[in-house]
Amino acid sequence: MSVAAAASRPLANAAKVSSPRSFSSTSTVADVQKLGVVGAGQMLLEKYVSKHGMSQEEATAIRERLLTSTQLEDLKSVDFVIEAVPEKVEIKCAVFAHLAKICPPHAILATNTSSISVTKIAAATCRENPNNLSAASRVISTHFMNPVPVTKGVEIISGLQTSQSTIDTTLALVKKMGKVPSRSADTPGFLANRILMPYINEAVICLETGVGIRDDIDNIMKNGTNVPMGPLQLADFIGLDTCLAIMKILHEETGDSKYRPAVLLRKMVDAGWLGKKSRKGFYDYNN
Repeated sequence: MSVAAAASRPLANAAKVSSPRSFSSTSTVADVQKLGVVGAGQMLLEKYVSKHGMSQEEATAIRERLLTSTQLEDLKSVDFVIEAVPEKVEIKCAVFAHLAKICPPHAILATNTSSISVTKIAAATCRENPNNLSAASRVISTHFMNPVPVTKGVEIISGLQTSQSTIDTTLALVKKMGKVPSRSADTPGFLANRILMPYINEAVICLETGVGIRDDIDNIMKNGTNVPMGPLQLADFIGLDTCLAIMKILHEETGDSKYRPAVLLRKMVDAGWLGKKSRKGFYDYNN
């Protein structure tokens, strides 16, 4: 498991974070000096340099503020930590149970989950002492949208245990990053994936039942609704395993048959065709 921590200096200029001040867990201002990320394996700084005009000097300055590690214990001095491990409830709960033990008592523990209950994740922090809700009150979801450097939207979800000061600090930090937060209730899929995943799933059903071929499905949505990519290509970029995992959660948690994952989606994940990251999905990425 990869871990990254930003050193106690301001974050990158691209993130638009002001000069750090002392952090207070009761403040409504995000005075975060050190931020940790758990599961930082896909933080592609070089791609951002090549595609989005960041200079090598800026990239070098950012890199010098980053410390990497494979040990969660190295997050013992962070003010804010964001977990970005795979979308599996048992993995996330195990990470948060450990973070509650090692992080400072003021540190906010944020998950990047796109569908799993924040209340359930927060509960994992007090397994050993159910009466101690200190860590659980500091758990929140900051669901960043891919590609993170250029997509402004961030979904903010609070669990039953989340304190108001945690919400206020998180909203302020996200805004200082130059992002636009949208709050959602802690319900299956939240806002973004409650809308997006059934759209993708229905496109897969249209493909598997012969309503249209791949290119026609994607082209009508691109050219008819002015979105940058069609649903099948988007699924490839998200990861078909991620799409399937979210649809399973929506189906299981709501009990509504309209969220039943497409048979073809299940088969493609079984085949190991996960999209762009495996070089094959609805499209072939080997060339």
